[in-house]
Amino acid sequence: MSRPAAAGDPAAPAAAERAASVLQARFEQQGGLTRLASRYHTSPIKIAKAFPLGFGSGVLVMDVSPGMLDGDRYELDWSLGAGASAQISNQSFLKAHRCPEGGGASLRQRFALEEGAVCEHLPEPVMLYEDASLLADTEVRLAPGASWMQAEVLCPGRTLRGEVFRYRRLDNRLTVYEDGELIFRQRQLIEPGMQLLAAPGSWHRFTHWGTFCLFGRGADADLERRLRDTLGRLPQLPGREVRIGVSRTWRSGLVVQAAGHAAWTVQRVLGEARLEARRGLWTAAPPPFIKPM
Repeated sequence: MSRPAAAGDPAAPAAAERAASVLQARFEQQGGLTRLASRYHTSPIKIAKAFPLGFGSGVLVMDVSPGMLDGDRYELDWSLGAGASAQISNQSFLKAHRCPEGGGASLRQRFALEEGAVCEHLPEPVMLYEDASLLADTEVRLAPGASWMQAEVLCPGRTLRGEVFRYRRLDNRLTVYEDGELIFRQRQLIEPGMQLLAAPGSWHRFTHWGTFCLFGRGADADLERRLRDTLGRLPQLPGREVRIGVSRTWRSGLVVQAAGHAAWTVQRVLGEARLEARRGLWTAAPPPFIKPM
């Protein structure tokens, strides 16, 4: 499963000297219930626990290290069989530690969903420490009738230590295919030392950024309307305002963006978006949550 570091990757020099940490898991539906059919992992990442969630299944990923260090490469591959329903989360924030100039860590995730499968990827927020560099590359492949959603929050650093945008680089990529055709590609490249993040049209006065997305079945104009109505009614907290935007992508996709001043306020918005999106994905009641947002 290991792959050589690509030329130009910020983690290339260090990653070439260290084998990747690998996690592979497959969910399958059997008798109307989804179960974790197989798993494989290498240290320091592993599946800590699998949970039955009604007719679905959920897993929590554990990282037994203090976080991603210089040269670390994590490669996670998730596959869902036809009709399977799975929730995937982790136990704590994804932390990237300080690294030397030219170094860094990389996280590669792949999701493959067969017909009618539903995957909810709900990681805890991402936090880059001072002088950290992280490449995060996610690829999703959807069969007809499948749905994939993700709620992601980016933190500026350890704010209680005064670390606000002191990391070196975050290269955050998402690519989505539906029935073999590319339908979405996004690259979010943040280099605080080289960009005017506080400028109007950029992050402005906000420090935390959240994205909720749904691709595949259910990402339609009706959901866009319902999300605008639901999120537009959310009360704003004094000093904790969140700026929210909702839009559909070119095909089979919908994205909610939220900018705020704390991770929990942004998670609150993404949690409401997730609740609204879930209502149209199952004919029966949606499976319960592995953990609230």
